Amino acid sequence: MTDAGAGRAAPAYPRTGTGSPPAGAVPRVAVVGANGHGRSHRRVIAALHAAGRLRLVALVDVRPIEEDPAAPVPDGAARHTDHREMLRTARPDVVVVCTPPHTHLPIALDVLAADADLLLEKPPVLSIAEHRELAAALDASGRACQVGFQALGSAALTELTDAVRAGRLGTVTGIATVAAWQRADAYYARAPWAGRRTLHGRPVLDGALANPLAHAVMQCLAVAEAAGSAPVEPTRVEVERYRVRPIEVDDTATLRVSSRSGPPILAAVTLAGEDFVAGEVIVTGTAGRAVLEYPTDRLLLPGDAGAREVPGRQGLLANLLDHRVNPAVPLIAPLARTAGFTAVLEAVTAAPEPTLLGGDLVAATGDGPERVLTVRGINRLLRRAADEGALLSELAVPWAVGPHRADLTAGGTAAGGS
Repeated sequence: MTDAGAGRAAPAYPRTGTGSPPAGAVPRVAVVGANGHGRSHRRVIAALHAAGRLRLVALVDVRPIEEDPAAPVPDGAARHTDHREMLRTARPDVVVVCTPPHTHLPIALDVLAADADLLLEKPPVLSIAEHRELAAALDASGRACQVGFQALGSAALTELTDAVRAGRLGTVTGIATVAAWQRADAYYARAPWAGRRTLHGRPVLDGALANPLAHAVMQCLAVAEAAGSAPVEPTRVEVERYRVRPIEVDDTATLRVSSRSGPPILAAVTLAGEDFVAGEVIVTGTAGRAVLEYPTDRLLLPGDAGAREVPGRQGLLANLLDHRVNPAVPLIAPLARTAGFTAVLEAVTAAPEPTLLGGDLVAATGDGPERVLTVRGINRLLRRAADEGALLSELAVPWAVGPHRADLTAGGTAAGGS
């Protein structure tokens, strides 16, 4: 790791006693990791730039910047291949970091040392130790960090958690999520770190639980927080991981989280699904049941005739800009709110290599980079796991293996095994 204080940039505006920018100041924004998924951030930035809420001053990527008609690069915005050089020369007020997960911590520390606020893609870091290091740097810098769990800005999630707190479901006895997606072979060729457990000696963990379906787990943690009236502190994590390709991480998994407060959480997810299930958060209580389809913001509460779309999502970057102007405006996804997710992720990281599935159990469609592999019967099994709060091995699935178990100590570290 490099010295986080090296090349510390001067503030782009004079600080006030509250750490807020002067009234009327337009924040200077940069993006590190401007290609790939970074283009989605650039599209959000383009709209805010056009509205005069920010000024895009720099883009950083190790590859040439990809053009995007929906995210034009404004005149005067610099292009860099090194984030430290950008921090020294562009002096941004806010930096969006959308790089591979194993690079997040060193880049985030450099951003904070340059006196800038941070929008950090999920997962923010890969271990409890890294989480603590970043939290300490945040406290020392006085800056703000928003984590890219954009689904937390959903009005549908807020309505669900309000209903939980109001007792509309009675006592919540269980929270589950089920999702079934598909990924072609090309998905695992998208980057050197794709499908990898480690790269250059650093953990990567590009698995279903840690990356594409991390939002499903985080939504469950947000509901559990509402049910337990306290931040979720996992005490035990049980995980079963499977794969249908010679990758190093899971594409199919069941996960159960027990905590100090709040009900148990069960995640049943796959990237090798037979039919598409966008992602449901299922909350069961003594007085009823609720279902939130979190990617579409469709919500079913007790007493509803059917699921209905709850429009409205608050953008994470816009919320961060509001917080900079008025610190009384709370961040939607502050780093502290993701501590429980990091604890779960560390337990997943420590689990053995996923079990490889094959033979007649796995079906293939398509050719070349577009080939898709699916697990026969997986949608039915995942749905049953979510309904029963059970791991696949507890459902007498013949190909399932027993879980890796991690008991989390008071200090937040994991111990234990299969």
